[in-house]
Amino acid sequence: MDILNGLMQGFSVALTPMNLAMCFLGCFLGTVVGVLPGLGPPATIAMLLPLTFKMDPTGAMIMLAGIYYGAKYGGSTTSILLNVPGETSSVVTCLDGYQMARKGRAGVALGISAIASFVAGTIGTVLLMLVAPPLAKLTLAFSAPEYFALMVLGLTMVVLLAGDSLTKALLSMMVGLWIASMGTDLFTATSRFTFGQTELLGGIEFVIVAIGIFAVGEVMSNMEPEKPLDMLPVPKGLKNLMPTWQDLKDCKYAFLNGSLIGFFIGILPGAGATISSFLSYGIEKSYSKHPEKFGTGVVEGVAAPEGANNADTAGAMVPLLTLGIPGSGTTAILLAALVLWGFKPGPLFIEESPALFWGLVASMYIGNVVLLILNLPLVALFAQLLKMPGYVMYPLILGVSIIGIYTSDSSIFQLSLLVLFGLVGYAMRKLDFPTAPLVLGLVLGDSMEKALRQSLMMSQGHLSILFRPIPAVLLCIAAFLLIVPLIKKFNSARVQMIDAEA
Repeated sequence: MDILNGLMQGFSVALTPMNLAMCFLGCFLGTVVGVLPGLGPPATIAMLLPLTFKMDPTGAMIMLAGIYYGAKYGGSTTSILLNVPGETSSVVTCLDGYQMARKGRAGVALGISAIASFVAGTIGTVLLMLVAPPLAKLTLAFSAPEYFALMVLGLTMVVLLAGDSLTKALLSMMVGLWIASMGTDLFTATSRFTFGQTELLGGIEFVIVAIGIFAVGEVMSNMEPEKPLDMLPVPKGLKNLMPTWQDLKDCKYAFLNGSLIGFFIGILPGAGATISSFLSYGIEKSYSKHPEKFGTGVVEGVAAPEGANNADTAGAMVPLLTLGIPGSGTTAILLAALVLWGFKPGPLFIEESPALFWGLVASMYIGNVVLLILNLPLVALFAQLLKMPGYVMYPLILGVSIIGIYTSDSSIFQLSLLVLFGLVGYAMRKLDFPTAPLVLGLVLGDSMEKALRQSLMMSQGHLSILFRPIPAVLLCIAAFLLIVPLIKKFNSARVQMIDAEA
């Protein structure tokens, strides 16, 4: 009854005209921010934060949270239509979303993305409301060894992203790990792989690599002289703009998978939506009846990562509100805002500030409905972008990519890196190397190294710390995922040898 009473109190707060306006404004701004690559919710919230100091804290928090999860909706649009990930966590959506667009199913992909986001956002909000305090205590059991094992498990997803060659996928992943190691070592303050460039002391931004590999590389491979600059097929008729009943049936488990994976990974500070979207995609592929079709444009390949991407937002609110621990750059800014307004996020936050907590939870329910209403009607409008011929579309993609990178740092050096990684993406396509494992290695490399070194410092150099119950189980699962494909490949080669001898 306490939860029900709290939720009713929350809706009484969130449904006031001013807070409803703040919710709509946050969702709208978040959608716009998600479409623009390189900007992201942290930068937007940081820019708007000074404007909220004289506002009602509840309304301001509702608006800022709307920007946070609204950006997750918007990030899928350019991923599907242009192969340009608007948000780092939208990278996985490019794998099947863009391929669906190339098949004339851009409208279906956008519709499935919006529906998956709505379902996962709603499930995540329900879980936030029901299990926030006990789950917050669970996150305290995770320290450096557990995080290292989780990252290793994430890296084993390379097996499921490998395509035809596991060797090429592993090489691609190793390149991603190497790029992640560039910059200044946090533990020794020495520079690594900077090649004498001071601009590389801070490492290479993930967005530059992702946009270069996916967007610029795709443009270059499609602009070869022998290839005609054809338009992407435009879906015609309302039924081709929205998912069919069969599409929804195909995605029913993907919705649930993405929602649960996204929420439970989201409650782990530092894990991030990108990891949860990769994990949900890998799990969905491993349990699919047609895993070979993933990466060629299947609806489940859009629904699972988009669901995880949005459920992660509700999960990230758990440690923020109940422990005062931010799990990302965005939640760190939200924590700073709460402290500046005089609130103390922690175990007593729900009891001391029920109006703010329950008002925020209720606004997330409302915000998911607002975002669905905003995004579904725009499917037809966004699909019209595909009418542009290649000689207009490809410069547009390059323009969006350049503006996104330049506005984030105003650096010509970053633009040169964008060109470099565009060439890398082009070369990988020509040599048939999968690009997703490189991005996966880049995402997890820095966090995994940090967690391993912290673990070894805790144990004074003994690896036995990795055999505690939780990390031991996660590492065993990772080993199993890696060994099984190798055994299958070995048995297949052996059967072929026996057949050849016979």
